[in-house]
Amino acid sequence: MKPARLAVLAIALAAGGGAALLMSGGDPPSAPVARADAPPPPPVTEVLVAAAELPMGQVLQPADLRWQRWPEDALTPGYVTRKDNPKALEENAGATIRSAFLPGEPIRPQKLVRPDSGFMAAILPSGLRAVAIVTDSRGTNSAGGFILPNDRVDVIRTFRDEDNSRATGSDVQVSQTILNDVRVLAVGQLIQEKNGTNVVTGETATLALTPAQAEKITLAQKVGSLSLALRSLADSGRPPESEPPPQDKALTVMRFGVARQQTR
Repeated sequence: MKPARLAVLAIALAAGGGAALLMSGGDPPSAPVARADAPPPPPVTEVLVAAAELPMGQVLQPADLRWQRWPEDALTPGYVTRKDNPKALEENAGATIRSAFLPGEPIRPQKLVRPDSGFMAAILPSGLRAVAIVTDSRGTNSAGGFILPNDRVDVIRTFRDEDNSRATGSDVQVSQTILNDVRVLAVGQLIQEKNGTNVVTGETATLALTPAQAEKITLAQKVGSLSLALRSLADSGRPPESEPPPQDKALTVMRFGVARQQTR
């Protein structure tokens, strides 16, 4: 074959290869990239939780509880799991709530009171006594009815001063603060604010007192009437006010509708 024909044939092959490359769409496809497999989901278990908001003092019903999937690495000692106690939902029905639960909060036995235990004794701090005092159901001697459970109050005793009454020939009433900064456990039968209740009235108020305070307030009820003075939230956490001996304490004397301070 002549050299001229070989040159023409080489040019034709080169042109055909270029045309085929242009028609193929560009660079050849790259090799597929290997993808890492997704990590397996963390192990979970079922935990007994509150199905709704549960206030303190409520008696649990089966509908108040439910099982919820919970990551095992987030379990805390005290949680009730289905694998350890499959009948926990039925067994906890009838218990009284010692401390409120939020929706979805795990149920812990430490926050429940069994039916065979006294609820008030369970919520009372160690060393204190629960003492009920009689109050006016109209709220006239309990801050207008705005005192709620867990509020802090002062207890004021009002009584007739016999000596001054005889000396002046008139009825002299005396008021005196006998206890400072005590906690209200219950008002009537209500032990916690519920459903947006802002005003609670009742004929009794149950206070958390030391044994000595319980003796003092029991005697005060026998010889006079008691009133509750609501303390500000800003006073919480402050050290208790010192109480001077009764003989050195000034008294508020009401005479003909006018109040004045008088020492013993």
